[in-house]
Amino acid sequence: MVARIETDQAPAAFTDAVRQVQHAVMRPEVFVDDMPAPQRIAPHAYAISGDVRVGPDDVGTGRFILLHDPAGNDAWGGTFRCVTFARADIDADMAADPLLPSVGWSWLIEALEAHDADHSAASGSVTVVRSESFGQMSEDSSDAQIEVRASWTPLTEKGNHAAAWSNLLCAIAGLPPIAPGVVPLQRRRGGR
Repeated sequence: MVARIETDQAPAAFTDAVRQVQHAVMRPEVFVDDMPAPQRIAPHAYAISGDVRVGPDDVGTGRFILLHDPAGNDAWGGTFRCVTFARADIDADMAADPLLPSVGWSWLIEALEAHDADHSAASGSVTVVRSESFGQMSEDSSDAQIEVRASWTPLTEKGNHAAAWSNLLCAIAGLPPIAPGVVPLQRRRGGR
């Protein structure tokens, strides 16, 4: 079951938050689907996955999870928590930049700020991986990826946080930001 809404008799605050995420205005390059939510982290959870598509190519991927514990969680500093994972291939030369992890984290914070997604207790990691091939594989090109894993406590409308996540996916995939005041015409779910 994806969101465990029906069987758990979820509180109204959670079902409303899920609706906000489902109706968030995502970047048009991001194709979103529901996915199974983790079952042991919080009493209530909802999860979506997203793929950034440019033409026929998927250039980034990730997931956004909304957790809810009506009793609150001291580590969260609230009753809701957003959790994200975002990954994209990057140029091997870019992976060698020692500032890239800091830049990757700034992409998350800037995306949240751009969507008025006020938050607290943000934490996470940015991982940059670069692979070189040797021996019989030496003719294969080098490979590099960036991954952002983060969580934060949302203080505003949960759809804003999901929309910010779609911006993060596009940023790590190397797409330029959408100009201020420009609103995507449609939100895309699925489509595969």
